[in-house]
Formats: sequence, C-alpha cells, structure tokens
Amino acid sequence: MLWRRRAECPVRPVEQEWIDRSMDWFVAEFGPRQLRAEVVLPTDDYFPGAYRGSREDVQAVLRKLCAHMRIDPARIEVEHDEADDNPELSAHVPIHQAGSGAAGHFRVRDGKIVIGIRDDQAARPMALVATIAHELGHVLLLGDGRISDRRQDHEPLTDLLTIFYGLGIFSANSAFDFSQVVRGDYSYDQTSRLGYLTEPMYGYGLARYAWLRGEPDPAWARHLDTNPRTFLKRGLRFLSAQSSPPARSAP
Repeated sequence: MLWRRRAECPVRPVEQEWIDRSMDWFVAEFGPRQLRAEVVLPTDDYFPGAYRGSREDVQAVLRKLCAHMRIDPARIEVEHDEADDNPELSAHVPIHQAGSGAAGHFRVRDGKIVIGIRDDQAARPMALVATIAHELGHVLLLGDGRISDRRQDHEPLTDLLTIFYGLGIFSANSAFDFSQVVRGDYSYDQTSRLGYLTEPMYGYGLARYAWLRGEPDPAWARHLDTNPRTFLKRGLRFLSAQSSPPARSAP
C-alpha cells in the first residue's frame, strides 16, 4: 500500500483564514462578475509593442490598467519618485536589499488621487504593472471609501486585491527578485522585495482565486515564476482535498 502524503496548505492557518475571508469579501463587494473576469497575462496580447521604461510608457500602462480595473484615469495623477539606491554602499556589501514593501505611494491632493511610481520600477515592466495595480487597488479600497487607512491590514489587503482583479501574476512574480548588478569595475548581488505578501501567501491567494473561479488547473499558471507556481499548486492540492471546486461559468 502506497503512503499518500496529506495535502498541506502552503501558509499558516492564520494566513489561510485571512486570505479566505478577504477573498470572500471581495466577491461580496465587487461581485461574481469581477471574479470571473479575464486574467491579465504578461504577453503582447495585453501589452503590445516595445517597452522602453519611459514616462510615456508608464502612462500607457496606467491607462490600460485603469481600463481593466474600471477606474477613470482622469482621477489619477502620477508622480515619479527617484530610486533610493546607494551605489557607494553597494560596493562594500555583497548582498544589497534594494527595497521592501512599497514601490509607490498613494495620497489625495486637492481632491485628486496622486500615485507615485519609483523610477527604478519603471525600468522593470513586470514590477511596474504590479506597482500600478497596487496603487489602483488603493483607489478602489481607500479612495472609494470601502476601507480606512487605519485598518492594520490595508496594505496586504490591497496586494490581495490585485489577484482578485486578475493581475496576480505580476504581483506574485515581482514579490521577490534576485539579480546581479554590474556598475563600473564592481558587481554585487541584489535582492529586492515588492509588496506586502510573502511568496507562499501569493501562491495560496492565487490558488483560492482559481478555486473560486472553478479552475482546479488554471492555464494561466504557466506564466508564474517557479516559487509562486509551486505554492499555487500546493494550495490547489490542499483545497481539492477539502471540497470540490465551484462550477466554472463564463464571464
């Protein structure tokens, strides 16, 4: 008799409960039609043409994401923030932590919503989409008065909302990055973190999203990086051991 390993959730019980409860709230707040909307992929079908990281490119991505999330772009003003990288320090530190958490900012000024985008994120299209999606999530949650910024989990909740709006591939793939940076005569390894959720939380969040959509084996999962895809599969195995997925219906 073969020993079958029990399917385990990739996140802690408190994280699982928060993700499940938050996803259910999204369905109640934004509707099942949004749950069944298309998943945005990192392909030319969604983002055609060459991307150079210019401020015009940033505006083009912003307009496309506003259309996808049904937000009037006239409400939004973009500010560009300089990156806070320190090349002198990096020359002496072999592992450099480039960033943690926020890659942009959100505030209201004179009745207009201002979102800030760091210039170093504009150079990385995957991270740029994740950053803009997060800031537009603030528009839907904070700007539209659905939650208060005094709510302790409002930042991770906004990251989770990007999954519900079909942009989780970008958020999950940008959550952790390891790269080697070469500057002049020296190089260093750089790690960077974007967002407020861990990779296992992104993976389980995507699994819960797919499960609610009736997708026990979503085709879009192939666009995920190795770590979030692994956590997604673990999450789906765990969910399938609990119950059958809801019936899938057309958007």
